[in-house]
Amino acid sequence: MMNLDLLAMLSFCTYLGSTLWLIKAFCLQQKKCIAVYFAWFAVIIHSLYISLFFVQIQTLDFGFFSIASMISALVALLLLLASLSKPVETLGIIIFPLAAIMLGLDIVFTDDLPTVPNYSWQMNTHIFSSVIAFSLLMIAAFQAVFLALQEKQLRCHPPKKFILSLPSLQTMEVLLFQMISVGVLLLSISLVTGILFIEDLFAQRLVHKTVLSILAWVIFSALLIGRLQYGWRGQTAVKFTLSGFLLLLLGYFGSKLVLEVILGNV
Repeated sequence: MMNLDLLAMLSFCTYLGSTLWLIKAFCLQQKKCIAVYFAWFAVIIHSLYISLFFVQIQTLDFGFFSIASMISALVALLLLLASLSKPVETLGIIIFPLAAIMLGLDIVFTDDLPTVPNYSWQMNTHIFSSVIAFSLLMIAAFQAVFLALQEKQLRCHPPKKFILSLPSLQTMEVLLFQMISVGVLLLSISLVTGILFIEDLFAQRLVHKTVLSILAWVIFSALLIGRLQYGWRGQTAVKFTLSGFLLLLLGYFGSKLVLEVILGNV
């Protein structure tokens, strides 16, 4: 079988190469095509690594770093797909090195990660809708950070050069709410399937994730309603987005980090 470590290192290096090229293109206001091509190659190799590892162990690996690696690859892929029609490739400055880091940690800690048996289609629906929702809302959170920086800098006279190279403030806001809308839809599917198909959804080991996910759904939904009814935007949208994503982050990874990485090494 193909050397998995070699594949992972190739993807790792290509992610970093894409990031450096993207930073150069961003600072010099050059075209970002080469950086995007590098990123596509990195994501394809990253996905191949995950797929071959799945074939090797015959099940999905739901350890902390494995899930983080899988989500980072999905986030990078969704960003690249979005960049085909929308000017969002600049977010790769954050997302691509993050994917490289998560992949690197996955390589280092692979032997210590637990695996789980194959699930039913109902559980797979719940799991994959959760992962994709988290990934989209993660991109939205990074988009919100860029939006906040852009709005702040545009108040300066003159604004900094790199801010002027971003899409218009209106375009950035439209992209933000589009990502949040799809993310909330998938998060709703995740919550509904969880309620229907997980008997112990509010058991002690899952209650924190369930409650935090519901709270995040409420925050994101309130933001979308506020956008439609009251025209919420700008800093209000940024605060709601980051608050909702922080709750999701704590729900999805908080306990896994403590149980598998911190307490697991004690």
